Amino acid sequence: MDQLDAEIVRLLQADARQSNRELARALGVAPSTCLERVRSLTRRGVIRGYHAEIDTAALNRGVQALVAVQIRPLSRSVIDAFSEFASGLPEVLSTFVLSGGDDFVLHVGVPDLDRLHVFLADRLAKRREVTGFRTSVIFKQVHKAVPERLPD
Repeated sequence: MDQLDAEIVRLLQADARQSNRELARALGVAPSTCLERVRSLTRRGVIRGYHAEIDTAALNRGVQALVAVQIRPLSRSVIDAFSEFASGLPEVLSTFVLSGGDDFVLHVGVPDLDRLHVFLADRLAKRREVTGFRTSVIFKQVHKAVPERLPD
């Protein structure tokens, strides 16, 4: 990825709704050059899609938490099955598979603390492979919407 590609990615992260013409103007290149670069970035998997960022409270998820989960036995089939289970739960926003003391972290969004308790007691605690979990309620999230490419 060269400097022009990096600048295209940065500009699209800041505003993915801008037209190719606007993007080309901001970059100082021809629209055809810009379009080909964006297509190339998409083919190479650098650009994986476009989305709208929505306020989670508007989706009735005013309470968010990170739930660190330990499972046993640690085998590929158990890890894959739990990952598929967790990712399919409507309360789960993201699933992370980890190394270290915790095997998973689930980013959960629910309407209130009572629903968080129900999620933990009725969904996680009843799973045979779950040996323990710790929950941290998120008070505030600061999201870096435009991460930059780090130097090699």
